[in-house]
Amino acid sequence: MFFRDAFLVDITSEKTGRVLKLDSLASGTLWKGMDTLIFNSWHWWLHTGRKQPWDLIEDGNVIRKDMNRLVAYEKALSTWARWVDSNIDPTKTKVIFQGVSPDHDNGSDWEQPKATCAGQTQPLMDLSYPAGQHPAEMVLEKVLRGMSKPVYLLNITSLSQHRKDGHPSMYGLGGHTAIDCSHWCLPGVPDTWNQLLYTALITKNY
Repeated sequence: MFFRDAFLVDITSEKTGRVLKLDSLASGTLWKGMDTLIFNSWHWWLHTGRKQPWDLIEDGNVIRKDMNRLVAYEKALSTWARWVDSNIDPTKTKVIFQGVSPDHDNGSDWEQPKATCAGQTQPLMDLSYPAGQHPAEMVLEKVLRGMSKPVYLLNITSLSQHRKDGHPSMYGLGGHTAIDCSHWCLPGVPDTWNQLLYTALITKNY
């Protein structure tokens, strides 16, 4: 079953507008009783303007118009982690979290300051990524380390960072003319993620 809950925590309609509630997770009722749960987030936390699905952020007793998205992400992940620790029986349900999917809109990350993903035809061949570990992946790993229930991290971040050539959206459906440095628009990168997931399911007996 595919259930789209991009922020994991709740977004509710209030008189003041759409509110992203960092400490509320009602969707968890749908997750109970599953054999395997596979979670994924972060990509949507950077959306602004018309792509942003909320108007306000509720952080405890504080309502904000906006806040540091990395901080908000950690708070939401912590809410999710508490839910897993309180509601999951590891003998019945296995939990997997896919790591952060990186974008390539800033060439300085791979030491090409004037570049984006546009026109990139080769992956980065260096063993290490010049920009280092993705900040959101570091937050995710921090939250997972603090949990009492086991969660398998499907860490696709580093290998995906190297694939600066994997976003040729202008060749996609509809003949887009603008680049899209956050989606993977050709076979390759997501296929690798799926192969790693399949391997994890088999070798970990998930």
